[in-house]
Amino acid sequence: MMPYFYSRLSLFFGLLLLTVLSVQAASPVFTPAAPTVAASSYILLDFNSGRVLAEKEPDKRVAPASLTKIMTVYVVFRELKAGHLALDEKVTISQNAWETGGSKMFVEVNKQVLVEDLLKGVVIQSGNDASVALAEHVAGSEETFATMMNEQAARLGMTNSHFENSMGLPTQNHYSTARDLAILAQALITEFPDYYRWDSQKEFTYNNITQQNRNQLLWRDASVDGVKTGFTDEAGYCMVASAKREDMRLISVVMGTASPNARANESQSLLNYGFRFFETHRLYEAKTPLAEARVRKGVSSKLQVGVADDVYVTAPRKHFTELKAETQIDKAILAPVNKGDAVGTLNITLAGETILNKPLVAMDSIAEGGIFRRLYDAALGLLEK
Repeated sequence: MMPYFYSRLSLFFGLLLLTVLSVQAASPVFTPAAPTVAASSYILLDFNSGRVLAEKEPDKRVAPASLTKIMTVYVVFRELKAGHLALDEKVTISQNAWETGGSKMFVEVNKQVLVEDLLKGVVIQSGNDASVALAEHVAGSEETFATMMNEQAARLGMTNSHFENSMGLPTQNHYSTARDLAILAQALITEFPDYYRWDSQKEFTYNNITQQNRNQLLWRDASVDGVKTGFTDEAGYCMVASAKREDMRLISVVMGTASPNARANESQSLLNYGFRFFETHRLYEAKTPLAEARVRKGVSSKLQVGVADDVYVTAPRKHFTELKAETQIDKAILAPVNKGDAVGTLNITLAGETILNKPLVAMDSIAEGGIFRRLYDAALGLLEK
């Protein structure tokens, strides 16, 4: 945790950054239009702020192909984190998993394979057989595993997704969207950074068979470190990509492109656009007081308020110092107040347009005061009306 002095100093400079406009004229805000992307749908998302920088039909339901496997490994990672599974645990390969069509890790029926190897077989080699083997091991059947996938989709707010299998082979009721897949990638990277490193691994060898990662951007762009490619005749060539340059990370999703080169080129075009014309910075640190509110009928009349999570803001380059921050505190805050209660809003604007709105929350709890304090504040409230 940052020492108090430096935390307050950081906050001071953050506020100074947002008020510098008062002593200089703002320049007109101009951001070039996003590039033309030859995809049926796409989205470009800033990882930290969540701001969408470019999009085309991001909520269009489409076949996700092997992008489905991002959810497959996400569910398995959660099982590992919960202690329900171990990387060195052995999985017996079923006839069903072995017979699964499409891309393969080339596991053998009745052989035992480590969970870690199967995960690498899914992430790096996009093995359908490995996906089914993991699903069966975790949930007993792929149908039950699909239920777990849909539960996590609902929890993450993926409102236009439904999964029926673990590997992405097309069925009538198996679909997702560019936006939902960006949300999923954001959760995967945030929650499981240690496992996410496998997404940047260029090849994996199992059973004396070496297969390369199908993400061509891993060879083209050193800032790209994931996430997944997919293809079926129905879905076309699709990709979820993520790249980090300095302190800025972007996630792009392209669906329904015409070829492996096209999905890589269109993803690269989106990422380059985002990094070239936007910048992201952390303005406020979580749980650091930003303002003081008045509380009535409590043991204390003063309450420190701030934000529950770090506040990141994405803005067009060269305009970041023109951001304005405004705090709006509820006028009548009555005790008792619990730590974390919403008591106002933080509004960030650029050229009069709101680009971020966050709740302000109580930094501490304040209990209800005694009878005399309550009567005093009640009388004071009548006088102020």
